[in-house]
Amino acid sequence: MTSPILITGAGQRIGLAIAHHLLLQGYKLILSYRTRHAEITQLEQLGATCIQADFIDDNSIHAFIEQVKQNTSSLRGIIHNASSWDCEKNTNNFATLFDDMMRIHAKVPYLINLTCTDLLKANNDTTDVIHLTDYVVEKGSPKHIAYAASKAALDNMTKSFASQLAPKIKVNAIAPSLIIFNQNDSDEYKAKTLKKSLMEIEPGSKEILNCLDMLLTSSYITGRTIQVDGGRHLK
Repeated sequence: MTSPILITGAGQRIGLAIAHHLLLQGYKLILSYRTRHAEITQLEQLGATCIQADFIDDNSIHAFIEQVKQNTSSLRGIIHNASSWDCEKNTNNFATLFDDMMRIHAKVPYLINLTCTDLLKANNDTTDVIHLTDYVVEKGSPKHIAYAASKAALDNMTKSFASQLAPKIKVNAIAPSLIIFNQNDSDEYKAKTLKKSLMEIEPGSKEILNCLDMLLTSSYITGRTIQVDGGRHLK
């Protein structure tokens, strides 16, 4: 029986695109989502196992892991996409913001990787852990300080887990900048953001899916971060 891939944060945007892409390729999936909506029902109809998870504390993280283990005895891979784009301007409680960012972007992947290693090793072939980080890891972000720090922690864990889990398990990261605009983004914001990269386009989820396919089919790449930023580092 084919082992499933676990994806966190698969209910919308890039995570949802990843889920549909892998289902179309015939992969079995176990997914986490925060809020139930029509897309989750559609994923279930396509064969995915969908588990609601808020990841609000250690107990909720471990409860999710236990549900994963109840649904499978092995994993083909883990894709960490669960994320929050909260920032300092939205709160005066900076301590809570920092803890929230570190939990969702660093602690959740850390605990899942450690406690699901046995599931990854139980798969017959080479398996993958893929972290979705962010372009801001390289440059920082004065408007999203806690967010950037937490994604940098995840990027660093890519190297640590790659060293720990080789050669059976490959661990890599994908670091996007702009991929898809939000529905309520203004024309002014879009124009300003497009100018930040050399390519000056909204590339869409396909760029992430291409990287994902490469990593899942590679037998040699590990401990690396693939930058998907349109040459933004050169502007």
